[in-house]
Formats: sequence, structure tokens, C-alpha cells
Amino acid sequence: MADHRPLLTLDEVMSRLLAGAHEHAIAERETLSTFDALGRMLTEAVHSALDVPPEDNTSMDGYALHADDVTAEGAVLPVLQRIPAGVVGQALARGTAARIFTGAQLPPGASAVVMQEQCEALPGDGLGLVRVNTVPRAGQWIRRRGEDVTRGSTVLQPGIRLSPQALGLAASVGAATLSVCRRPRVAVFSTGDELVMPGQPLKPGAIYNSNRFMLRGLLQAAGCEVVDLGIVPDRLDATCDALRRAAAGNDLILTSGGVSAGEEDHLRPAVQSLGWIENWQVAIKPGKPLAFGGVRRADRSSAVFVGLPGNPVSTFVNFLLAVSPVLRVMQGGSGELPQALQLRADFDWPRADRRREFLRVRLTAEGALTLFGNQSSGVLTSAVWGDGLVDNPAGQVIQRGDSVRFLPFAELLGR
Repeated sequence: MADHRPLLTLDEVMSRLLAGAHEHAIAERETLSTFDALGRMLTEAVHSALDVPPEDNTSMDGYALHADDVTAEGAVLPVLQRIPAGVVGQALARGTAARIFTGAQLPPGASAVVMQEQCEALPGDGLGLVRVNTVPRAGQWIRRRGEDVTRGSTVLQPGIRLSPQALGLAASVGAATLSVCRRPRVAVFSTGDELVMPGQPLKPGAIYNSNRFMLRGLLQAAGCEVVDLGIVPDRLDATCDALRRAAAGNDLILTSGGVSAGEEDHLRPAVQSLGWIENWQVAIKPGKPLAFGGVRRADRSSAVFVGLPGNPVSTFVNFLLAVSPVLRVMQGGSGELPQALQLRADFDWPRADRRREFLRVRLTAEGALTLFGNQSSGVLTSAVWGDGLVDNPAGQVIQRGDSVRFLPFAELLGR
């Protein structure tokens, strides 16, 4: 039977999805060691109680000196101090130099550092002499106090996913612990009597369940705790039972397949009987069918339900565009897609579609984009081969050399 429901734009669908995600935001917070917070969503701002760096220091191995003591190349100064990182030197007397190493605090009075490659160590009393073979400029090779972070400033805002560099920044201002959102708990299952697991005999009409592995991996990459309920038989009672078990201890229920209106698709009536559901036809390609709803728990609260299409590339693209933003919003983050890069298309796409298209492409060494030859929603090879998606507006043809909107997989997965 033909489905004549109107197509919704991706923006319309995301507005509804994210509103639902806000209503089901995860309230529980955890305090973790900064060592252990990678990939978690920050829930409280991190403020600095100090300047970073805390004092002026050198960015080079070399010699600290008064810049105006060297007015010509070849000046020779006595070296009266040796200052490695972690050692605080004495005030620098005029007409002298201090041997200094990267990261060490600048001695009071010094106004420049000359890198060791521009100096020549000479024998002499004590620490010897140094010949300075350049005329220094005041302030050179000095990192000023507070040039990275000033005392009292906010260095990390809530709602960001903690990257390795964010953890380093938090540590640099002395944050030993961070407040983060509890990991989302997501139950995932597939529907379809045609699905079998790798390692099992592949009977006529059967296919291996690639979506089960892909969705589990995508959820783990998104920092979720995953409950895998496997393959659910194409029966209404089995589908209802799986939904009840999935809702009991999880924030989100994610399924693939069975979201259309066919006679063997039981997800819609099952979710409807246990909560509510909206079945949408989204004006994107791949991935037109998408379902959103809620499944009630025994305490009358509900778990969010998202039903993805069954074709593997449709599943993959819908996860990146719809499920990832929902998960971020549930943890207090942003549901916006990453900023697209404007790059040159190294291909032609003469077949304009009435739907917004997401084409699998690869970034070339020249900074252009090349297209995978088969853009079918069943060709998962394209998602492995590619580096990201071209976000192509509805009705738009592409000619070689055109500027197109590129969404890297890494950005879609890692925000």
C-alpha cells in the first residue's frame, strides 16, 4: 500500500525530536576524577582560581637577560644563574644573563630570552660566559602570566563533551574532579524474521544483522551504556514484551526496521499500545521513515522511543542526524549539527532529488571531495569508504568544481 503521508523537513523533525529529548533530560549527575571524564558531558562550568601560566616563563631553552644590555651582536655577558623548570631564580642583575630552560619562571628583571641556538657558551668563572649573537627584542620568547587563562575566568562551559584537550585545560587550572551527566542508558533491538547473526547458517531469504553491530558501536562511541535485546521476532506479542523490558531501566529505546506501515511491521501498534508514537516520512535521502514516541514504565514515567529504518546506510545516516543530537540534548548538550565545511566537489551529481540528500564522500589530498559510486541505502561499503556526508539541498544538482556543504563523520560522531 502506498504511503501518502506528507514529507516533513529534517528541521521540522529535529524540532520535535529535540523538544522530546529536553522533556526527558537525564537529571542524575556524577562527580568524576578529571582522569576518568573523557567523552562525558560536562554539567557544571569550570572556573580558574589562578592565572595560567601563573608567572612569566620562557617558551625556549636559552638565556634570560635585560634586552637593552645587548645593543649589538656578539655581546658577552657573565652567566650568574641556572634556572630549570620548577626552580625560582633570583633577581637578574644588569649586565648579566641566566641560563634558563623551557617552562622555567623568568627571573625578576629579565625582559627577553634569547634561544640557545643564537648564543655561544664560553668558559669563565662559575657558570661561564655567553656570547649573544643577535640583538634581542624585549618580550621575545616570554609567555606572560595569564596569557592562556586569567584568574576567575570560565574555561569550560556546561553542555560540552569532554575531549582530551578539555581535560588538559581543566587540569591546568587545578580541577581534580568534574561534574558530568550520567551516561545515557539505551536499549537496542532489531526486528525481522529474515535477520540472523554472523556465524549462523544463512538460509534462503535471510540476511546477516549488520545493524545490530553498527548501532551498538555507534552508541558506545557516543558514550552510552548499551543494553542489547537482540533480534525480536515479527510478532506483536514479542515486540510488546521487548518494549516493556527495554523501557524498564533505560532512557532511550532504539530499534531498526519495522517502522513502515506493512502488515509484518509490528512496532507501531506495539509502541502505541504501551505509550505513544509518531511515524514520520522525512524529506531526506537516505532514510525517509523515522518513528518517535514514548514507552511507559510501571511507574508511569516513560522511555524515549526512536525507530530507525532497516536499510543499513539509512540507519547510519539517521543515527548521525537524529539520534546523536537527541542523546546530546538528553545530557544537557546542544542538538545542533556541526558547522558544515564548504569544500569543492570533485564530481558531478546531475540527478536532483525532491528530498534533501546526504551523499557519502571522501576527502582527497587536494582538499576536494570525491563521491562513492553507489549511493544506495543498502551499500554500507560507502559509509566505511567515506569520510563524511555532503549535505545537498532538495532539487540541487552538483557540478564538478561547485562548493558543497561537507559534514565529517568524525564531527557528527564526536560532538
